[in-house]
Amino acid sequence: MTPPPPSLPGHPKGDLGEWSAPTVGRLVSAPPDVTARPWSADPYTDALRTGRGPLYLRRSDGWLLPLEVERWCAEADAADREVLGRCEGAVLDVGCGPGRLVTALAAQGRRALGIDVSEAAVAHTISLGGQALFRSVFEPLPGEGRWDTALLIDGNVGIGGNPHALLHRMSQLLAPDALLIAETVPVDVDERVQVHVADGRGASGTDFPWARLGTPALLRHARRAGWRPDGQWAAGTRSFLALRNRRTSSAAEPPNSTAVTSSQRDRNPSPDRPVADL
Repeated sequence: MTPPPPSLPGHPKGDLGEWSAPTVGRLVSAPPDVTARPWSADPYTDALRTGRGPLYLRRSDGWLLPLEVERWCAEADAADREVLGRCEGAVLDVGCGPGRLVTALAAQGRRALGIDVSEAAVAHTISLGGQALFRSVFEPLPGEGRWDTALLIDGNVGIGGNPHALLHRMSQLLAPDALLIAETVPVDVDERVQVHVADGRGASGTDFPWARLGTPALLRHARRAGWRPDGQWAAGTRSFLALRNRRTSSAAEPPNSTAVTSSQRDRNPSPDRPVADL
């Protein structure tokens, strides 16, 4: 049985109470249309509910990138477990999907929160005993500036189609000298494209910006954004890069700033009622 997830950083009571009533929130700087939720489109939702594909990212020229729905919906594999073994402290899984990494961390008694713009993904994560929020990474999030590790796995380094904006946002979320682990494309590619989710049978979602980055490309973007490399490795056909946040402690939140968290077992907050800017 999966143990109940422990409290997350900064919770005022150290338990998993309800979310505090949010004040009027604001969106942080983000590329255009990033806070839209194209991954809530029916093909992706249906694939997560059934646990199988086919599912693709389709480019305007017809190019298809197969999405590994079956792997995402399975338990963490050996490559995933190596990533989890490198995680430090409290972990934020950005684009958590159906939650295999968040729930694996929870099963180890570790602190983890997933965020995703798919309600089906969030619901699936919660049903497995993980903590998750229906939230874009570019919306206000709990524990900003205090996360020890953030994950961008399964191609999520492509979120928003703007690597610089995403890396800047990750730096805001992480504590000084904290760890970012990203999965990269196992070839040297650096592209920004418009794509939509398609199931290969005619159903498709709306277009949204995406990026594909190999390790050399992500290293170039990371260095320009003030990150320092902390290791890279491959596991089977998958490639990973670890980065350290160079943001200094003077830019972090005041020590008495308080985050609020919840297991979200009873409800998911509406995306237009974000958590107060922490």
